[in-house]
Amino acid sequence: MFRFMLALRRVSPSSWLRILTGFALLVFFLLHVVGAFRVPLLAELELDAYDLHLNHTLSNTVDDRIVIADIDEKSIGELGQWPWRRDRLANLVKVLLDNYKAKVVAFDIVFPEADRSDAGPILQRLHDGAFNQDPAAQAVLAGLLTEVDYDHKFADSLHGRNVVLGYVFDQAHASQLNALPASVAELPADLHGRLPVPQPKGYTANLPTLQTEVSNVGFFDNPAVDVDGIYRRVPLLQEYAGQLYPSLALVTAKAVLPNPELQVDVQAVTDDLFAVESVQLGQYRIPVDAAGSVLVPFRGLRNSFAYVSISDILNRTLPDASLQGKIVLVGTTAPGLVDLRPTPVQNVYPGVEVHANLIAGILDQRLLYQPEYMLAAEVLLLLTATLLMIFLGARLPPLLSVGFALALIGIVLLIRIVAWNGGVLVPVVNSILLIALLYLMNVSYGYFVESRSKRSLARLFGQYVPPELVSEMSENPEKITLEGQARDMTVLFSDVRGFTTLSEKVPPKELSKLMQALLTPLTQVIHRHRGTIDKYMGDAVMAFWGAPLDDPQHARNALLAAIEMQQVVVRLNDEFKQRGWPPISIGVGLNTGVMSVGNMGSQFRMAYTVLGDAVNLGSRLEGLTKLYGVDIILSETTKERMPEFLFRELDRVRVKGKDAPVTIYEPVALAEQSSAAVKEGLARFHHVLTQYRAQQWDLAEKRLKDFLRDEPNRYIYKLYLQRIQHYRDNPPPNDWDGVFTHTSK
Repeated sequence: MFRFMLALRRVSPSSWLRILTGFALLVFFLLHVVGAFRVPLLAELELDAYDLHLNHTLSNTVDDRIVIADIDEKSIGELGQWPWRRDRLANLVKVLLDNYKAKVVAFDIVFPEADRSDAGPILQRLHDGAFNQDPAAQAVLAGLLTEVDYDHKFADSLHGRNVVLGYVFDQAHASQLNALPASVAELPADLHGRLPVPQPKGYTANLPTLQTEVSNVGFFDNPAVDVDGIYRRVPLLQEYAGQLYPSLALVTAKAVLPNPELQVDVQAVTDDLFAVESVQLGQYRIPVDAAGSVLVPFRGLRNSFAYVSISDILNRTLPDASLQGKIVLVGTTAPGLVDLRPTPVQNVYPGVEVHANLIAGILDQRLLYQPEYMLAAEVLLLLTATLLMIFLGARLPPLLSVGFALALIGIVLLIRIVAWNGGVLVPVVNSILLIALLYLMNVSYGYFVESRSKRSLARLFGQYVPPELVSEMSENPEKITLEGQARDMTVLFSDVRGFTTLSEKVPPKELSKLMQALLTPLTQVIHRHRGTIDKYMGDAVMAFWGAPLDDPQHARNALLAAIEMQQVVVRLNDEFKQRGWPPISIGVGLNTGVMSVGNMGSQFRMAYTVLGDAVNLGSRLEGLTKLYGVDIILSETTKERMPEFLFRELDRVRVKGKDAPVTIYEPVALAEQSSAAVKEGLARFHHVLTQYRAQQWDLAEKRLKDFLRDEPNRYIYKLYLQRIQHYRDNPPPNDWDGVFTHTSK
């Protein structure tokens, strides 16, 4: 101890700063791990690491124990629009269980309302009304009433058979439709609402006529979707009114086994904190997280289980033994029926196959979980890595320091792999990031101390450009200047459409939050594509490419940024809807040309900005987006820089403040990624523009109407039809060149 204290006394002040910084990083990660606060980025990276590991360990085999009876496009085409009459579903149950000898049939569907195709009400009114005094007619109608009671037929098909029905809980609304089935367990009164399992407000259950005929019913909604919207985990339990209810996958696995007892193990973590420890299904122990959820053990990509079309089942075209002893899940992959989910293994994945993976994982005891002691293990891992990096890694030469850090990361990954193979999920992102940050701190501390001039440059331009460009500028600061100069560049203007109306609907404080929520991700997009923010003008953003660093691809980068900005707005509107904000849309204008760039302003305030006619034209083009009904408009000079893209020519225009006409375009897609049909459609439209400018009104009008039938929402066709009608009534002069003059900004 004396020698250790003596060594600490010999530590230099600068080393003390490095050591304290290292421990500050450790404290930061520890606080995140124990939940004192959560860093969304770290949580997202951990999810990404899980996805990466999962995809590298997929078995990619087909499980022949489970078959999905698919309400697919083929079935809908042959049997008619969904929902089908319940007598057809009754026939499906009978064919599956009586003819094909399936072991269990589970419906990933809820039946909350009476069969809409039921003619019973009509016949009942005839029975009670017009034919009330006619015994013979009444007898016929009574028989018909029995014949068309499709719900009763469906219920009869369920009676005494191994069928599982599904229902859904509602996390947001307290609506209650029909009655819930029996729960798996009743919680003691002192535990009501104290378990961290999902606690929905309402539910939609099956018709009592149907639900009373089956003994196994489970929910199939998933309130455990991760923050990024990916289906990685599924709850096995939800609590409603002090009762615990099982999931569809859990009760289906139960229906497969010979009368297993289903038990829920609840443990007290502290005096005030309780958690679900496990779910016991007969001899199977299912480890769950504190919220009663499990990670879905995906086997592989879509079609890891056999799919059969329901039309083939009903038509009896399958081999007799193909479904014998199988678990049959009735679900849908038809796009219009909205049961396709984003998962770690595939962006579009059938929800019914998620249940299939979970059922197979339960039966195989192949479920990953994080035990309670994993929190302590991760804390110990972080502490060990910090001590090794601070007191050993910092003393090594640069090359050995790199190897030492990589070796520590390798050990962490090895722990993860060994634990994964044993069914335990060890979080690794925090440890790896901490090791990487400590390494960077060790090797870069002196560098930053000695690089004040470069940091000064970074401070100067940091408000304009992304960190990546600042780093590049710091490598050659002598090439960067604030003096005004003429450069070939691309400018971008973006503006919120209908902002005045929007500002009238949203209170000022909320409007400020809305704009921040919008402008922040738009700025990130611009930075990601190497753009420089010029200024924010209320609801508008102005950015440019090509300065302060040269960018030979400035037009392409600007266009890619504009496209991604539109995609970001679409995603943001979903978030805005949840926050009670109105949806927004933006228009983007791009122009390329020679501009003056540099530090400009007065002795009171300077700004690094661009000026010139090319800049003004970019602003005018943004203003035209609404008039032409498009999201992005760019000039011919921008379009010429990107031969790899396809563009739709919109018009030849004179904008306010400029006499020379400009051809304007809308971006379509990369040429190599576009089909022949898209290319042909653009060529046909451009030919129509030629006819229009040649005043061949009838030919142009006929083609435009054909286009409008195929694409009724594309405003540009309506615009040219209006112009043709105008020019018929008011013929243009003989020297008309086809250019349209805009008189407003």
